[in-house]
Amino acid sequence: MGQALEKFQGKEWRRKQMRKIINNAFDRVKNDTGRANLTFEDLYISVLLVYNEINKRLPGPHFDPPTKEQVRAMMQDYDLNLDGELDREEFAKFIQQLTADTVIAVSQGLIITLAVAPVVALMTKKTTEGIPGVGKVVQRLPNSVYASLVTLAVVTFQAEHGIE
Repeated sequence: MGQALEKFQGKEWRRKQMRKIINNAFDRVKNDTGRANLTFEDLYISVLLVYNEINKRLPGPHFDPPTKEQVRAMMQDYDLNLDGELDREEFAKFIQQLTADTVIAVSQGLIITLAVAPVVALMTKKTTEGIPGVGKVVQRLPNSVYASLVTLAVVTFQAEHGIE
């Protein structure tokens, strides 16, 4: 439940999640190869790891990674010292640019959820009157509390099931 509440913090939460994902992918490939920087093959493996983590950690639909050709073309833009490899900071900028659309899609899905869920909750509150035991409790709750609880439940459900 704490993770669901963190998602309400927005940009900072997403930035921290992306930085964790980026560092984990860079370190994992770097440790496997023993090199300080990532070659193209290392970079592509890292991209696959990053997209795997995005699909696990961030709510929303499954996001497909880019093709090798797309990664190769982008690598040239981010290899600032032209050595054919990316260091940690070049890699971080590369991944942030590569995943910008993905993070926006996750954000939009979360915004839609946070806007739609309370409205639906309030619209359906009246229908709970006929449910024995539950109806009376729900009717006694203030609208703002009920809408918040339903929204929190929806966000938690989406995060656990990877639904946008």
